Order: sequence, then C-alpha cells, then structure tokens
Amino acid sequence: MWSLFDEPYSSNAAKIIGVISVFFICVSIISFCLKTHPDMRVPVIRNYTVTTANQTKSWALDKTQTNAHIAFFYIECMCNAWFTLEILVRCISSPNKCDFIKSSVNIIDYIATMSFYIDLILQKYFSHLENADILEFFSIIRIMRLFKLTRHSSGLKILIQTFRASAKELTLLVFFLVLGIVIFASLVYYAERIQTNPHNDFNSIPLGLWWALVTMTTVGYGDMAPKTYVGMFVGALCALAGVLTIALPVPVIVSNFAMYYSHTQARAKLPKKRRRVINVEPTRPPIPGAPGAQGVPGGGPMAPGMGPQAVNRRMNAIKTNHPKDMMGPNMGNHLRTAYYPNNIPQSPNLQTNIASQA
Repeated sequence: MWSLFDEPYSSNAAKIIGVISVFFICVSIISFCLKTHPDMRVPVIRNYTVTTANQTKSWALDKTQTNAHIAFFYIECMCNAWFTLEILVRCISSPNKCDFIKSSVNIIDYIATMSFYIDLILQKYFSHLENADILEFFSIIRIMRLFKLTRHSSGLKILIQTFRASAKELTLLVFFLVLGIVIFASLVYYAERIQTNPHNDFNSIPLGLWWALVTMTTVGYGDMAPKTYVGMFVGALCALAGVLTIALPVPVIVSNFAMYYSHTQARAKLPKKRRRVINVEPTRPPIPGAPGAQGVPGGGPMAPGMGPQAVNRRMNAIKTNHPKDMMGPNMGNHLRTAYYPNNIPQSPNLQTNIASQA
C-alpha cells in the first residue's frame, strides 16, 4: 500500500494512483486561480429602504461584495476529500511514522489540507466581521500544494537537490546583494541631495533600498530614478556591481544542476528490476572426523592420488599456518620466516613439521 501511494513508478496501479493525484492537484490549483476572476464571482446584493425627498419610503439595491461561484466550493470539497484520503492512507501504511511526519513535503500537504477546513470554520463563525475578507488570505497556503509534484516530476527533484547542494553559494549571493543594496541606497540618497533637485524620488534611505534592489537585480521598474549627474553615476555603479555579484556564483549552481541532471539520466537508463545475487561464502577447510570429508582421517573416501604422506603434509601445513599458532610464542619465528626465510633459526616445532613433510 505504501508503494502504491508513495512510489508512482513501482507498478501500473501506482502509476494510475499517481495520475489521479496529479489531476486533483492541477484541478485544485486551477480552481484556486479562477475563482478570483471577476467573471467567475457572484455579487452579493443587499436590499435596503431609503426615504425620498417627498417623505416617501422606497427601496434600493446595493452590491456590497462578491463571492466565488458555488461550483468552486464543490470542486474544492472533492479535491480535499482525495487529499485527506491520500494523507491518511500514506500515514497508516508508512513504514517509518517519524520520518513521514517530519518530511517537508508532507508538512506542506498537512497545512494545505487543514487550511481548507479552517477556512470553512472561519467563514461560518466569523463571516459577519467587517474585515472578514482578510481571512481568505490563509487560503494562499493551498498554492503550496504544487510542491507535491516533486514525487511525480524528476525535474523538480533535480531543482530542489541543486538548491540544497548550492546552499552556501546562495547564502553568499544574498549576503553580497544585501551589502551592495545598503551601500548604494545610502550613496544615492546623499548623491541626490548634493545638487538642486526639485523632483527628488529618494526622500529616505529605505526608499533607496528598494531602488538598489531593483537596480542590482537588473529589473529596473523605472518608478524611481536618479536625476542628478552624481546620482546617475552611482546608479551606473550599482547596475555593474549587481551584474558581477549575481554572475559570480551562477557557474557553481549550474555545475551542480548539470551533475544531478546527468545522475538522474544515468539512473533512468538502468533496468527497473535487478536480479538478486546470492553472496558466495568462502569455502572452509574440512574438519577431521566430519562425515563426507575426503582425504581426512575419519572422513569419507580419499581422492585418487592422495596417499597417507600427502594427507599428513597437508595437515601439518594447516596446523603450522593456523591463526591461533600465529598469536602464540612462535609468532616472532613466523614473522622472521616471512621476511628472512634463509637466515633465521627455526623453532623445534617448525623443524619437526619440516622433517615430517620430508
């Protein structure tokens, strides 16, 4: 069940579930955007009585506000019913509940789904307030449901992984931008006050911060512009500094993106199912006396060409090179044998083994 709802490419049924989930996400986002269009809203008309100049009473109609069409409410109910079911199934079938709860994408899913139910409660009990329209601001959280598409799109995963790997470079970029914004906002504020300037747009340094941000990011809305020559010179320096500041960390971010993209493409070319390979255990020497041990006293029949002398020679070699003997008092002799085989005094045990082999 977990693979069915969390791994869209694990099976054909999981692909169908993934397509349904993407469909409801897209419908929810489209509905959220369309219900703000003026042609998709229904006016709320209020009927009230007025007194005319002839002291007669009459009634009039007034459009106080507009609400979204009722069809959008039912669409959101259907979408959030699916999201609620999906969260419950994934939470119940999750192999690790703690990792599931702490996942960033799941937290966004919780908040986006809960915002729908909270919005219903607020509209039911607090709609009579004067500033009740501000309660609709909380519904903006539902747009964050787009991050759920990371489970179905490898491109979004690559983008998120690139931002994570480039966190230091992005922090450095923001630091340099903030530093340049503060410096050039202060410079342009005092530069515009040096000469006579009746149309000065920089009445304070905080207003200059907005201009410096727009200039350094090469956006240039044009709502604020320096009028003096000194201010224009500061603006030119601000634009050049912004281009250089933004251009320096970009190659590192692009290289990280290319690396993750190439890894994703390589993994996509691998076969979906791999054969399980059983680990081959190393063969152990036969135990003397064990049934079926060939060439060993007390074991099964000896192999052809294996006489008693060959068997004794093999057993002596095993006893001599046993790891337990290497750790004993003859450990130094064995080490000297390994490094100086021709110029060492041999131990009595080793001489007995060599004589038995001869």
